[in-house]
Amino acid sequence: MRFGVLGPVTAWTDSGEPVTVPGLKVRALLADLLLHEGRPVPADRLLDDLWGDDLPGNPSGTLSAKVSQLRRAFEDAEPGSRALVMSGPAGYSLKVDSATYDALQFAEYLEQGRLEEALALWRGPAYADFADEAFTEATVARLNEQRLAAQEEFHTDVSVLADLVAQHPLRERLRAAHIKALYRAGRQSEALASYEQLRVLLADELGLDPSPELVELHRSVLTQELPQLPKRRSNLPAQLTDLIGRGESLDEINRRLSEDRLVTLTGPGGVGKTRLAIAAATEAAGRFRDGVTLVELAGIAPDALDVAGSLTDALQVALDLRDAGGEDVVDHLADVLGERLLVLDNCEHVITEVAALTDRLLASAPRLRVLATSREPLGLTGEAVWNVPTLAVPSPGDSVDALRESTAVQLFVARAVAADRAFELNERNASAVSVLCRRLDGIPLALELAATRVRALGVDGLVARLDDRFRLLATGHRGAAPRQQTLMAMIDWSWELLSADEQAVLRRLAVHADGCTPEAAEAVCGVDVLDVLVRLVDRSLVVPVPGADGMRYRLLESVAAYCVDKLHRSGEYESVRDRHRRYYAELASSASTHLFGAEQGVWLQRLDDESGNLRSALDGALAAGDDVLAQRLVCSLGWYWFLRGRFAEARRSFEAVPETAEVAAWLAGYMYLHGDAEATAVRDRCRSEVGPRSVLWMALHCSDSQAVAMLEQCLTAFEQSGDRWGIAATLAARAKHAHVRTDLEVLQRDAGESARLFRALGDRWGQLQALGWLGSHAELVGDFRGAVKLHTEALRMAEELGLWPDVAGEYGWLGWTAVREGDYAQATAYGEKAFQLAIEQGHRPLESLGALVLGFAARRSGDFAVAENRLQALIDEARGQDDSVLYLPMVLDELGLLREQRGEFAAARALHVEAYELCAGQEARRSMAWSLEGIAGTLTSSAPPVAARLLGAAAVAQEAEGILATPAETADTQRITEAARAALGDQYDAEYAAGRLLTLEEAFELASGV
Repeated sequence: MRFGVLGPVTAWTDSGEPVTVPGLKVRALLADLLLHEGRPVPADRLLDDLWGDDLPGNPSGTLSAKVSQLRRAFEDAEPGSRALVMSGPAGYSLKVDSATYDALQFAEYLEQGRLEEALALWRGPAYADFADEAFTEATVARLNEQRLAAQEEFHTDVSVLADLVAQHPLRERLRAAHIKALYRAGRQSEALASYEQLRVLLADELGLDPSPELVELHRSVLTQELPQLPKRRSNLPAQLTDLIGRGESLDEINRRLSEDRLVTLTGPGGVGKTRLAIAAATEAAGRFRDGVTLVELAGIAPDALDVAGSLTDALQVALDLRDAGGEDVVDHLADVLGERLLVLDNCEHVITEVAALTDRLLASAPRLRVLATSREPLGLTGEAVWNVPTLAVPSPGDSVDALRESTAVQLFVARAVAADRAFELNERNASAVSVLCRRLDGIPLALELAATRVRALGVDGLVARLDDRFRLLATGHRGAAPRQQTLMAMIDWSWELLSADEQAVLRRLAVHADGCTPEAAEAVCGVDVLDVLVRLVDRSLVVPVPGADGMRYRLLESVAAYCVDKLHRSGEYESVRDRHRRYYAELASSASTHLFGAEQGVWLQRLDDESGNLRSALDGALAAGDDVLAQRLVCSLGWYWFLRGRFAEARRSFEAVPETAEVAAWLAGYMYLHGDAEATAVRDRCRSEVGPRSVLWMALHCSDSQAVAMLEQCLTAFEQSGDRWGIAATLAARAKHAHVRTDLEVLQRDAGESARLFRALGDRWGQLQALGWLGSHAELVGDFRGAVKLHTEALRMAEELGLWPDVAGEYGWLGWTAVREGDYAQATAYGEKAFQLAIEQGHRPLESLGALVLGFAARRSGDFAVAENRLQALIDEARGQDDSVLYLPMVLDELGLLREQRGEFAAARALHVEAYELCAGQEARRSMAWSLEGIAGTLTSSAPPVAARLLGAAAVAQEAEGILATPAETADTQRITEAARAALGDQYDAEYAAGRLLTLEEAFELASGV
């Protein structure tokens, strides 16, 4: 039995039938028991709620009778359910839990952050038929408030929010959500009008002004600085044709998905497993907080260089993730998958590896569910195997009306009409259609192939030829299952009806993985293919799918397997594979030049489309012993793999080919990205033998003392050769080091020139790097509005290119800017977005940036427990690194300030001293001054004269650096100054003035002697 109050008070049986509860008082009794969520309700309380002052003549007897009526209603609807209404010394209660009661399930979903599912539980106003009763008033108010808060947080649709605003015009959080939605929909003027409407309403009705948060939001809309939300990424494809005859199958699969964590759709080729899986996943998408992800495995060859690695690569690409660095990639995937439906399509050719991966993911991600398609089960414990049936075929002698009820006939007729608009099912062709559908066993692919011939042959001619063909081929397919015999015979027959040039193109197309462009088809097939492709599409042997450059063409797996066999029989297999490898090596080589300029976005999408073919080409080159082609391929793809964050795939590929200096340089960079301690040795081995771009690649990722020298070497070489991209990239990298040193002049100059060059080149990746450092300069000099504008622009570029780690980085910088401004609520919001995105992408440095923002915001807003956990974790991780970590000194200082505020002066001083010494090694004088101020805070009680002198020396250094300190940042300095002044009295000014005559180094030596 299930119960609901998020709408009219209702009870249902487990099968979904409504339970009739007789009488208003009995329904009120049910409402009151539900109100208490399984807790006992005293009889006196029930009497008061149901009758108030107008009690019946025998109150306890009447109540007992109503309870009996409720139990009887339950028992009549579902035997055994009367026991749900319990009685005891404390009163009456109704046995419910979150699985059977929508209010409890709503609370559980809210706690888990599953807002979409929580809101989907509502069927109308809470306790709709008892909302005016006094006993429901408080609960109704609570539920409505929770619902509205969830709507404020979840909804981004303008129309939905507009309706809610009309109902609650004075609610500020709701108004803020409406304003943001309007702005992000490109309706800035309406967003401003919504704010003005609220301002007037507040003034007229309550005499109040909008909150500071809304005022700031209004400013952000005016200046167009409000960041866009990360785009929701879904990869379920839209289907070009309707799914016919699968309604019951979809219901059954979705029921299985609600009960079982692994559901495998099995069946022969052509039965429609993929279409059914995609349709089921589309229907089920709303039930999964983290959505649905489709991973197509047809492009992974069973003889690939590393099948298991190719599987995890494919999963990361589908999830739009970067590699997880040194973390186990499967563990990282399990962390990211969360509450998701994962669709693994075409598993049969790599079934062992898919089963192993699925087993690990299901064990490590408890809220993950997997829907797989395969010709055989995965063989895992708990797997629900669902054999996809063929479509229902008609019986001999069925009338035309009866034929129309057959799902096989429905599909055949729909596809025949698509091929020939004049076709219709009628009395003249009904018998032939019936025979045809039975002869093809209701196999969807076979029916679709047959339908393409109706226009040329008519249904009667089609049946006659099919019967002859099947008798001829029956002996050739005895080893296959009966349905597979039918499909293979159908493909055979379709093949024989092709012309010689159509057969040649079709069999040669089979070497492609995940389809190809017309240009690729022509190059690999060696003939003019455009007209042939159109004819093959008309015959349903080739399927058109949209790609970055227009239509791509692919073979269904059954047709592809058939054509590979034909290719081997023709003796063309090796020569066609060789043309395939050379075409894609040339494509990769061409892409390697276009990825550095205005066509970057187009070529990234182009290479995304060709990932399967590029992987197949590399595997083929290695298998054929063509080392030169393999080296050319991996070096051409090195930058693409970096931009897409596919570090593990890149490293495996570079390690698989014989080493050259260029290969070693690429490998060294990826080893740095994985935190491999051997990277420096590989770098030093090849550095003198490679060109400046290879040196730059390594310099971008190493952080030792050689990095700056390598950048200077590159800049000289690029200036001599006139390589503007190289100059721009080197300047952006040099700006990063200037930021660490707080060298404002160099930072602004290098980042500005880099941005100018990248803008002229049209390279959006480069522009967002340079804009990020310009934003950092603006933040350092106190131009926070400028910083927000620059980081927001970079954020939008990163989103447009799909560079999600950079999106995380820009959120992190926006959060840091908010910390400096003292807006800790906004900083926390940005920091959480940065942190979560960085975790998804497996990007440790950006994860640290998000954690840093969260730790600083927590400490400065007084949440010491959260701050201590965040800051200490950052310090522990940084101390465990072999190379220096640039953020460590500032985190040490921040934790030192927290310890000092707690009175832990010795521990605080040790942290500040460590920070100062690290900053001195980096020549970061601004940070050295911060550390001195922190040390001063630990001496205000024990050595106040020294504390005053340290404050004076730090102030002079900061003035010399020309860095603006915001009111939020001076709060600690003022607190320390007031403590020192209180201890010294009139002597403070003299000691402070003496400190202003000291260098930072002298001041630190003075403190060391205390």
